[in-house]
Amino acid sequence: MSEAIKNFKTTDNNVVIYIRDDVYHDYMRFLNGRKVQDINDFSGQFIRRDVVDMILAQQALLLGGFNKQFSYQIGKVNFRNTKLLEQGELLLSFDSYWSQDANALSDKVFISDPVIRKGEYFSGVFTSPSNRKVFEIKHLSDFSQLTSVSTPRWRTDWDTLSALPLKSLTREDEWLSQVRMVSMQWIDFMLMPLMPEINNHYILENINLKAVPKVLMLLDDSRHYVVSKLHPDGKRAYKSLQQGLQLLRKQGLIEKAYRQAGFIPDLTDKLIINLPVSHKPAQSSSLK
Repeated sequence: MSEAIKNFKTTDNNVVIYIRDDVYHDYMRFLNGRKVQDINDFSGQFIRRDVVDMILAQQALLLGGFNKQFSYQIGKVNFRNTKLLEQGELLLSFDSYWSQDANALSDKVFISDPVIRKGEYFSGVFTSPSNRKVFEIKHLSDFSQLTSVSTPRWRTDWDTLSALPLKSLTREDEWLSQVRMVSMQWIDFMLMPLMPEINNHYILENINLKAVPKVLMLLDDSRHYVVSKLHPDGKRAYKSLQQGLQLLRKQGLIEKAYRQAGFIPDLTDKLIINLPVSHKPAQSSSLK
């Protein structure tokens, strides 16, 4: 653990949350001075799945009676977060975990009710805007000429890609390295959350990625918050989180948030390219 993290301590009324810098900046820009508890419209610029996760987690904690303040320590913290959770140095992750990944940590973390339920999550197929062969995919067999990148640390992503007839699947554990590899066309594509408010066109510094229009990939798993069992506030935070999530779910606000943000998409004119024959979506998936 770095000295910066060692010296950034939780106090009686303050809880430190480590968060990736690009997520934090989009979160702050989306809030634009508003209080978290006042957010009831999740459409607009800067919204992304990570930002919805952050806001819903805090709303649930507040509804459940957990009133401590959060201080954010930002940086490149993708998988370091998991170690901090296991060690009890991080209370919870505001970035939800796949059920498979959360269950692998179940001896060290409490696992919340799902915020995105199994069968609700569809990702985009993102590639460089100049990589024409990716934009031409129409069938599973088309993937035989394509390469992709992910990490087995994200079990659901890795299993989904491993089930495709890919030319190759490269392991890279750092997300920023993944997007750079695809942007530079060293790799053909990667799976990323939909970003409808920016037309599914992701730009970060010299990184430029765009989703294949009207083509989705089903990631057939649920997503959950995880709370450290070893953190001093772990049990109380988990109880509050669960109570708040149940209230938000009962009011229909969790599904509303992800639908407004575009992460539970309208499937009417979409091709779910890896949809198993036996899996029946709630909406039509035929490509028009």
